[in-house]
Amino acid sequence: MSGPSVLSVVSEVYPLVKTGGLADVAAALPPALAAEDVQVCTMVPGYPAVLAALDGTEPGELPAGAARATTTVLHEFAELYGGPARLLRGPAAGLDLIVLDAPHLFMRPGSPYMDPSGKDWPDNAWRFAALSRAAAMVAQGRAGAYLPDLVHAHEWQAGLVPAYLRVEGGPPTVMTIHNLAFQGQYPVEVFGTLGLPPSAWGIGGVEYYGGVGYLKAGIAMADAVTTVSPSYAAEIRTPEAGMGLDGLLRQRGDRLLGILNGIDPVVWNPETDRLLPAQYSAARLAGRAVNKAVLQTRLGLDVQADALLYGVVSRLTWQKGLDLLLRALPALLGTGAQLAVLGTGEPGLQAGLLAATAAHPGRVGCVVGYDEGLAHLMQAGADALVVPSRFEPCGLTQLCALRYGALPVVSRVGGLSDTVVDANEMAVAGGNGTGVVFAPPSYEMLEAAFLRTASLWRDPALWRRLQRNGMRTDVSWRRPAARYAALFRDVLAGRAA
Repeated sequence: MSGPSVLSVVSEVYPLVKTGGLADVAAALPPALAAEDVQVCTMVPGYPAVLAALDGTEPGELPAGAARATTTVLHEFAELYGGPARLLRGPAAGLDLIVLDAPHLFMRPGSPYMDPSGKDWPDNAWRFAALSRAAAMVAQGRAGAYLPDLVHAHEWQAGLVPAYLRVEGGPPTVMTIHNLAFQGQYPVEVFGTLGLPPSAWGIGGVEYYGGVGYLKAGIAMADAVTTVSPSYAAEIRTPEAGMGLDGLLRQRGDRLLGILNGIDPVVWNPETDRLLPAQYSAARLAGRAVNKAVLQTRLGLDVQADALLYGVVSRLTWQKGLDLLLRALPALLGTGAQLAVLGTGEPGLQAGLLAATAAHPGRVGCVVGYDEGLAHLMQAGADALVVPSRFEPCGLTQLCALRYGALPVVSRVGGLSDTVVDANEMAVAGGNGTGVVFAPPSYEMLEAAFLRTASLWRDPALWRRLQRNGMRTDVSWRRPAARYAALFRDVLAGRAA
């Protein structure tokens, strides 16, 4: 007997469209679930890059015999969302994709969520309601022959899928929160455009503080809710980290589960990574010195093998604690260390890091933007990776750092505390430790973390042992996928009971 089929609904997927770790998760989890006998079809919006990837695969519309159902869906979308739409199905990026091709909603340049000026697209409420509505129709068998056993909705952009399926009927749903800070909140007037009955309004439905909450709807109406680390699952039940949803999350506590993210061990493998000047392994670390020199040159840093080089690969935001890093920068530089930064985000933080680069030539380097190859080089060339987040649902950059032998220097929050073992005296005495963990997330404690890291750096044998501890840690999707598969089966069994 074959395992369950799952429709994964998500707003971005690597390498087709990526703004953050959500895209990496969407790409890496389906093949990991295949090893657990769970078959995943991923539904994404028809952005230009997604449609271009499908062009060479002859995807066609949904399978033969589904043309009539697909035509019906097109008519409904023209009426509900102001323009025609169709569903395409085919392979791309190693995934089985269903693409919502609605040019008036998704055929736009740049970010999936923001216009070229950096402001949210004014019709985001309708764009992602359309994605959720189309996904519900697929799940109900109203858009072709494909009929999944369960729907896995990711983030607020897919938060209305559980609402549609709960109200209209359909397979069970699992809602995954990747970052509670992004909730998809809109004015009450939006409700009348969603095609939901009045019964969907209210505290147990889509209503949220007098408006419409997409993520809130998913949390309230899904059969089960997950988030991306056990510690974050505990934190978001508190007023301090619950972002206004802590009461609902406590209420759903018996259906809320924290499952750690992983990373793709094929994409992130220093032994085979073709984006690196030199490949290496835990047994043969010499290649890291080559990568470090290339990274230093590329970022305009002095090429010094003995200088402790910290890297940052991050969105430049308050959440990520980059303002704390700027305040603690004198302490970092005071130990003789260097800093290399790759990221984009808040204008003030970008300006601050660029000013630090100008003020400390050869010691601080910053690239504003995102470059996949440079991100790999940062992990493979930096000696340590700084993640001073104020809150962090899981984080992927520290997992990549572990895999690549860059010691993570992280705050003790969310998934960072679940994935990095602090190299304190007792851990080191026991042969353990994979990085430096500090708390609370303040610039004073970050300064202290830099001093501790510098002390570890002065013991090369110990540093290599900590590197190898990290590189031998299983950061793949193997265990998380097994937990997701078990959850899917539990949900299906519960719905059938």
